[in-house]
Amino acid sequence: MKLQTLILSLAFSLPLAISCTAEEVAPPQVAEPLQAEVGKAAPAFTLKDAEGVERSLAEFKGKFVVLEWVNFGCPFVKKHYGAGNMQGLQAEYTGKGVTWLAICSSAPGKQGYFAGDDLKTQIAERKSAATFYLTDVEGKVGRMYGAKTTPHMYVIDPAGALVYIGGIDDIPSADAEDIPKAKNYVRLALDAVLAGKPVASSSSQPYGCSVKYADK
Repeated sequence: MKLQTLILSLAFSLPLAISCTAEEVAPPQVAEPLQAEVGKAAPAFTLKDAEGVERSLAEFKGKFVVLEWVNFGCPFVKKHYGAGNMQGLQAEYTGKGVTWLAICSSAPGKQGYFAGDDLKTQIAERKSAATFYLTDVEGKVGRMYGAKTTPHMYVIDPAGALVYIGGIDDIPSADAEDIPKAKNYVRLALDAVLAGKPVASSSSQPYGCSVKYADK
């Protein structure tokens, strides 16, 4: 039985090992008190955008809001941005009145951290259509939301409640060819709430690289 368990464990971990280095793959997370839960109020926060302007979640009260945890150096993020998938979702739903906040919790000196003109260049090169790109260098907001991977997605309704938490889709790979075959949970959640319907799949397992938080 022990041999069978080991074989199964290796089989499930192989795709991620191919796509990320050992450092990049999201490690098992230590259980912490959950502050962001589906059906409950989204935790309040204030972060600076790429221009250095403070933006608070409260600023977007009364709107649908998407939170996208991002790290431009992560192979899984590169998959969705390189194929134009993430920008397509951003443009489509901001065009429908949704506020899209890309949040980077990478600490200075770690993968995905950019600042100043370098950050603006990175955003422009990816052709991001997010409403704002926010920096969470201390990782306080990411930890408050329990963000584990990049990407890790959250959808908030106009009343300020979380209606979806999880992965962008159901195929946990870094291969862009899988995008058309995947069930996009974020699209399904947004289409449902914009139509005044409940979200059928309100949570899913996020996948990607570990969020590069500052060391505690």
